[in-house]
Amino acid sequence: MKITDVQIIRFSVETEQYSTKWGYGKIGAKRRVPNGLIKIITDEGVNGFDTVYGWGMYYDPPSVDITENIIKPLLVGQDPRNIERIWQWMMAHRGFSETAVGSVDCALWDIMGKIANSPTYKVLGGARDKVLAYASTYPNLGDPDVYAEHAKDAVKRGYKAFKVHAYIFWDPINKCPAPGKPSFPKKDIEVCEAVRQAVGDEIVLMLDPWSVYTYQESIMVGRQLEKLDYYWLEHPMDERRIEPYKQLTKELQINILGPEMEPGSFYSRGNWAFQRASDMGRIDVSFGGITGNKKAIAMYESLGMQCEMHVGGFGNLAILGSTTEEQCEYYERGLTRPEIDRDQCPPFLNNPCDPMDNDGYVAIPQGPGLGIEFNWDYIKDNFLPDLSSKNVKFED
Repeated sequence: MKITDVQIIRFSVETEQYSTKWGYGKIGAKRRVPNGLIKIITDEGVNGFDTVYGWGMYYDPPSVDITENIIKPLLVGQDPRNIERIWQWMMAHRGFSETAVGSVDCALWDIMGKIANSPTYKVLGGARDKVLAYASTYPNLGDPDVYAEHAKDAVKRGYKAFKVHAYIFWDPINKCPAPGKPSFPKKDIEVCEAVRQAVGDEIVLMLDPWSVYTYQESIMVGRQLEKLDYYWLEHPMDERRIEPYKQLTKELQINILGPEMEPGSFYSRGNWAFQRASDMGRIDVSFGGITGNKKAIAMYESLGMQCEMHVGGFGNLAILGSTTEEQCEYYERGLTRPEIDRDQCPPFLNNPCDPMDNDGYVAIPQGPGLGIEFNWDYIKDNFLPDLSSKNVKFED
């Protein structure tokens, strides 16, 4: 079996996300934005796919230019089953971003599952068929009572855990976009207090300030979260500086979760873990794909540390299905806010990625490979030829 082509297929979807220049802004007017997928074609008719699923701000297929000039020359003619060899080549090549490595690697694991006529997570070494989810909120939902009501609704839906993104790149006093620093930790605490009061003591709660705090603010917020019995404080400071995280982990009892956005795949995670810069690890497939993530998780397991997957999607679900709850406890289901139906299937898919039952568990896709089932009619009708590879065929 040989790879014969690699294609990028771009299409538009409707969104209301992030209308302000600061990134984490207010929801704006509906507009159409690019979405996409990568397709790896083989000479035996088994094709591999990976796609953006709801987290386009973090994870996007590589460009056509990168695909044509770097990815294809490396992959075409190779056996797609040699995933480790290809992964090592990509990680060594400076032309590959970690997200590009992730896209290619996930698509190769999709092929591997299809060859075996098995879900990819079973090929990786199946451990479970479902994973407990937490509701991960949009930031800047409004006053604390808005978060409180949203948390109560999440509990009614079946969630057993709820993560707060409070005021990020937003001034909650003047109600306008802000640069991120200074942040508003006291206002964030008000949100956290309101949510705990709303859902009671049995629901697991987390806070993600998305790196806007100083060390002193992180200490102050962390101590308040300890009183409120929050499970973890995620990514509170700039991750380019590891020393403050080492000190923060020593000072606080609450679990510090990270690194979230630090590049370097499992290499940088190893550096953080051995220096005890966090209590729990963090990674997702945009940092080196399934292969890089499995290496990271094995490293964390050897040190007796949990590794919590960042964001959702098909690749992350395959990893979660191949790990135990003790090692990777939760699936991040989001982003959520009161006005949207998180259970609705995206228009470019025939089946949702992460359907959740009434007990708060997301099922791992059971189809061959990653389990992605595309709505090719939608993709064809909303195709963006100028952003896509040539000679695209709208088929599996």
